[in-house]
Amino acid sequence: MLKGLGNIGDMAKMMKQAQDMQTKMTEMKDELQNIMVTGESGAGLVKATASAKGELKALDIDPSIFNGDDKEVVEDLILAAIKDAQTKAADRSQEELNKIAESLGLPKDIQLPF
Repeated sequence: MLKGLGNIGDMAKMMKQAQDMQTKMTEMKDELQNIMVTGESGAGLVKATASAKGELKALDIDPSIFNGDDKEVVEDLILAAIKDAQTKAADRSQEELNKIAESLGLPKDIQLPF
């Protein structure tokens, strides 16, 4: 297309790649809202569900853990489940970013700013 123009052709190619990357990143950000991960604690007694963007969406607590004497334990289990969900969300988000980077010919483990 722009073969005879030397560096201008390379610049056009780079601009096209940048536009493609921007489009894919926008699509991926929207998609991360729909990808759900679940973190657990207490052998599944407490489950926290979050989007891959890290937004807490649901909390499921087994009623068997509600004993007035175990308030601190319940609080710890809830926090542990939320932290587990957030960690899984961050990992899933990075997986999706790596897929985009690879599809654009970038190194797999490049740290993109999202």
